[in-house]
Amino acid sequence: MMAKSLTPLPSLAGKKVLILGGLGFIGSNLAGSCVAAGAQVLVFDNLDPHSGGNLYNVDHIKKDISLHFHDILDFDRLVHHIVGQDIIINCAASTSHPYSMREPWIDLDVNSRGVVNILEAIRRFNSEARFLHLGTSTQLGSLVYQPADENHPEFPTDIYSANKSVSEKYVLIYAKAYRIRATVIRLANVYGPRATIRSPEFTFNNYFIGLALRNQQITVYGEGRQKRNTLYVDDAVRAIVMAATAEETVGETLFAVGDEHYSVADIARSTVAAMGSGKVVFVEWPAERRRIEIGDALISNAKIKRCLAWEPAVDLRAGLLKTKEYFEGCLNRYCE
Repeated sequence: MMAKSLTPLPSLAGKKVLILGGLGFIGSNLAGSCVAAGAQVLVFDNLDPHSGGNLYNVDHIKKDISLHFHDILDFDRLVHHIVGQDIIINCAASTSHPYSMREPWIDLDVNSRGVVNILEAIRRFNSEARFLHLGTSTQLGSLVYQPADENHPEFPTDIYSANKSVSEKYVLIYAKAYRIRATVIRLANVYGPRATIRSPEFTFNNYFIGLALRNQQITVYGEGRQKRNTLYVDDAVRAIVMAATAEETVGETLFAVGDEHYSVADIARSTVAAMGSGKVVFVEWPAERRRIEIGDALISNAKIKRCLAWEPAVDLRAGLLKTKEYFEGCLNRYCE
């Protein structure tokens, strides 16, 4: 696939941007892009091991950001840092599906009560701020029609996805009831530099990358026929910044997902080919994973294309090669 010609990101010169969960995969990539676009960036993160935060993720911009180690469950600390911000982006979450099933109360606190804390802090103390919240395609559960769009009903099959669904509804309620300038971007299987690649608790395709880079086996359940969208992280970041600076997206939910759909088996094979190491093996489904498996998950990105003229620019092979290039020089920072 040829590289697509992209509209440059909006300038953020003079803007104060708060990134909650800014030491994580998406948050740290977002922080770098916001710095490059001229923003004053404040990163707020508690380095929860179940959320994938990594200090090395911001090593390249540590002199250009303000970094604060706090928790979104601490309302007073949250208020202190939300005051005066122009754009607030919530990447903070407990992101593991299996962990949410083992520790549902923790997931409930972070992914639901934490979001209410953010919304209340904005409502009471910075109601003019622009707010963007990250959702997930797994909120939908098993699809009743495909490709699914933003109007698809939601039947999540794990606690994480249920709480992400509920927290999105909180955001939309506050946007309508209190005129908070909020937008939700739902993502699916984002991969790339600075991802958490050491554990299957996080996004499966990033774990595949970690295994292949260490020349280990990638285990695929069943025949791996279930299809998924994938999205390179730079494309996700571009969608987030564009949505956070566009007034026409206020009060809206948008899927930012890739154009192509790949089977899990094809993603595994492509990962091995791009990394130049590793091996794909097929095994029977574990019972606990079969219970929360949703089958094919084909998602439409028509709405975000229409609203923002956004489209993904990096195909799977190119994205995997970019990812390899990043991790080859710092693999020990992500796998120890």
